[in-house]
Amino acid sequence: MSGLNASLGYFVTVVIFAVLSRALIRKWPRLSFLLEFASSFMLVGCLLEVQTIVEVGEWAGGLGPDVTLTMLFAVLLSHGVISGTASGNPSVSLQKFLQLDASALSTLLALVAQFVGSHLAIMAAVYYWSLELTDMHMIKNLMASECSTSLKVSLVQGFITEFVCALVFHLLLLGLRRRSTLIRVPLIAVLLTFLSHTARNYTSGFVNPSLAYGLTFHCPGFSHLQYAVVYWLSSVTGMMLALVLFMGHIPKLFATNLLYSQKTRFRSRKAEKGEKKKK
Repeated sequence: MSGLNASLGYFVTVVIFAVLSRALIRKWPRLSFLLEFASSFMLVGCLLEVQTIVEVGEWAGGLGPDVTLTMLFAVLLSHGVISGTASGNPSVSLQKFLQLDASALSTLLALVAQFVGSHLAIMAAVYYWSLELTDMHMIKNLMASECSTSLKVSLVQGFITEFVCALVFHLLLLGLRRRSTLIRVPLIAVLLTFLSHTARNYTSGFVNPSLAYGLTFHCPGFSHLQYAVVYWLSSVTGMMLALVLFMGHIPKLFATNLLYSQKTRFRSRKAEKGEKKKK
């Protein structure tokens, strides 16, 4: 249990840092894009430790799959609650840009902040492992330079896996965008936990380019370009297809609705209003 206690202490420290960062950033509205930095730092920092528990803790610390799944869900749920409108996910930021909900400059700044947050989270986790507070972290510190990649299949299989996961994730995200936080955040956390567990033996279902950068890009086995194709290109492609399926078009690229007729929607709404008046 000492290993689990140390991990919980690390999680609390990362969360407190993210909360304090958000509190400071909110004082300067022009620096609101840095909220993405805090969100990405918290997500990557915590999931690096969850990944350590999955790789090492199950046999070095006696922590079973039920513990790792519970911790994964708790991290994702906490991230959703604390981050608010900041996603820490480049694909989500690009989605807002393509929906005309964000400018090009704010999107670019958000992307930079997300990857900077991811990189600093790696540095913070490596320092934490170097302290070797438990046997689990001592082993992780020894194998840090030879970590096992999350991509355990071919590039084609990996691309398809991440593409399908991203498509499902963004469809749910679009469907829940007008729902209350009490409904949206838990459902998204459940879906991400399910995708991660289901795709564990394939790609781990990150559906987040900056998260994939933090968790597996530094691991040997594939080049950075190959990782980018599997974890970045697939995620963006899945997001764009989700937009087309949900909205009928991509507002930033196509003004014309490609799938759904606006006249049909307009008429159906008028018919519904007519029926209500008759009642």
